[in-house]
Amino acid sequence: MQKKFWEYKKLDEMTQTEWEQLCDGCAKCCLHKLEDEDTGVIYSTNVVCQYLNQHTCQCSDYTSRSTLVPECITLSSQNLDQVYFMPSSCSYRLLTEGKTLPQWHPLISGNKESVHESGHSVQGKVISELDADNLIHHLTGEWE
Repeated sequence: MQKKFWEYKKLDEMTQTEWEQLCDGCAKCCLHKLEDEDTGVIYSTNVVCQYLNQHTCQCSDYTSRSTLVPECITLSSQNLDQVYFMPSSCSYRLLTEGKTLPQWHPLISGNKESVHESGHSVQGKVISELDADNLIHHLTGEWE
């Protein structure tokens, strides 16, 4: 059985196409988060960026996302270890931590919808920042 690229390549060795394929499409990184200034604890909300298509969990303007939303992080192998607010299920984080991809990941399942079907995406669980009032009213708990 042939090894898959994520099993033998380091993140900084991957092509751009391979890098993009690692994203499971959960859109959890698009959730607004609040950080307690005193404790540093990060809390998640059920509010997402206005550019997120909530059905597909894809950015509606992916190429311009960092221009449209300056706080939007463009992940790379150079900044991944500094992005402490990525969810524990994030493929980039998992591989950085020496873990394997979960069974519901599209690269494992062969089904791009498996992340949604397994309930591991934000699909059907969020509202747009355009429809939200104060984020404090939309807290969902401590970030994973």
